[in-house]
Amino acid sequence: MLSINAEPNTPQMQLTRQWLEQVVIGLCPFAAQPLLENRVRIQVCDSTTELHLLEMLYAELDWLDQQPASELETTLLVLPNMLTDFADYNQFLDQVDVLLDEFAWHGKYQIASFHPQYCFAGTAPEAAENLTNRAPYPILHLIREDSLAAVLAHVERPEEIPAQNIRRVNSLRPDEKHRLFPWIFPVA
Repeated sequence: MLSINAEPNTPQMQLTRQWLEQVVIGLCPFAAQPLLENRVRIQVCDSTTELHLLEMLYAELDWLDQQPASELETTLLVLPNMLTDFADYNQFLDQVDVLLDEFAWHGKYQIASFHPQYCFAGTAPEAAENLTNRAPYPILHLIREDSLAAVLAHVERPEEIPAQNIRRVNSLRPDEKHRLFPWIFPVA
């Protein structure tokens, strides 16, 4: 069983953990090591306003900044109470970029975005490739740039990872989609 650095085990954490173990590791195998070493922090954010969310994001980035990567590699900020509309979530990411700039964190951290309705520009909402970024809740994934660069240095042709992931999700059978994405494809 993979271990995750988290506060009390809430339903949001359980579903996020399931998504990490079953979906993220399947698409991004190098993500397994931090999970196995208990260096992933999941924080469920109870925010209902963008200002409070920005404050919590700042606090998480500051916390991550104070921890060595050997103890804490990454944080997932889970947002079950807001930004449920993908357009609103996507627009909020502009404020996230401003925060990173304001505190000189650009180049040190990046924020990966995941959302239950994630839709890449130029794709239809039902396109399978959107599954690569679909999560049970809106999530802001705080990633250390140095760690990502170090891992990708050992991956042959890292630029092909997105296309490989799209091929993987396009090849999923309906029963696999139901198992991996129960919040999107409930069992009939």
